[in-house]
Amino acid sequence: MRAKFLMSGIVAVTLLLGACSTPKDVAYFPDLHTGSIVQANQMLDIRVKPEDKLSIVVSTQDPALSSLFNLVTSSSAGGGNASSSSNYTVDSQGYIDFPVLGKLHVEGLSREELAEKITKDLVDADLVKSPIVIVEFANTGISIIGEVNSPGRYEFNKDHLTIIDAIAMAGDLKMNGMRENILVMRNLGDGKQEAYRVNLLNAQELASSPVFYLQQDDVIYVEPNDKAKRETTPSGNTPFTPTFWISMGSFAVTIATLVITLTR
Repeated sequence: MRAKFLMSGIVAVTLLLGACSTPKDVAYFPDLHTGSIVQANQMLDIRVKPEDKLSIVVSTQDPALSSLFNLVTSSSAGGGNASSSSNYTVDSQGYIDFPVLGKLHVEGLSREELAEKITKDLVDADLVKSPIVIVEFANTGISIIGEVNSPGRYEFNKDHLTIIDAIAMAGDLKMNGMRENILVMRNLGDGKQEAYRVNLLNAQELASSPVFYLQQDDVIYVEPNDKAKRETTPSGNTPFTPTFWISMGSFAVTIATLVITLTR
């Protein structure tokens, strides 16, 4: 009889411990503590790629002169004219056709570097003095798919967008999202994609990743965890439910009692 009660107690304690265990793959950055410092390897700038659309505005002291270097489209509506800024599209070779200056190779440049280049070219050509050049990306977007609350394509206007920023834009990961193995696909051009894996459970490892700072057209895919994968099959998660283990525990107690009775 004592053996029966002992066996029942062991099974009950085991079930309780299993039910009360805390998952370790849900909270972000469990390795961080108060005062922890995380250092990224480098702050990666967004750089111009073919097919990018760029807004480039040149300002000078002479408005008439400034208009020579700014793309403007005009349209007639109701007898009046309306003007609006247009964008430069980077061709497949990395060039834009800039007014007066002609073909400019811009691929691989950051916003600041491109603004500096155009400013220098305008001054060196003795076209203007002390111009102010402002460059903005007009179609900088990333795609976020998988186990996030709001998957989709997101445009952003930051020079340095982190993967944490992107996840926040998508409404955070679902509870079934795999946090330690997120896939990031980076567009290298010419139809090539490079794959990276990042781990949200390790802050320094994440910050050291080449995809901690995102680039335009990056794709982030959050895979479902094992629990979500099992849900795609009939009774896939049955062995992981409390009811299942209670039934198994009762069965084990019955078998143990039978063995004890037969061996007396």
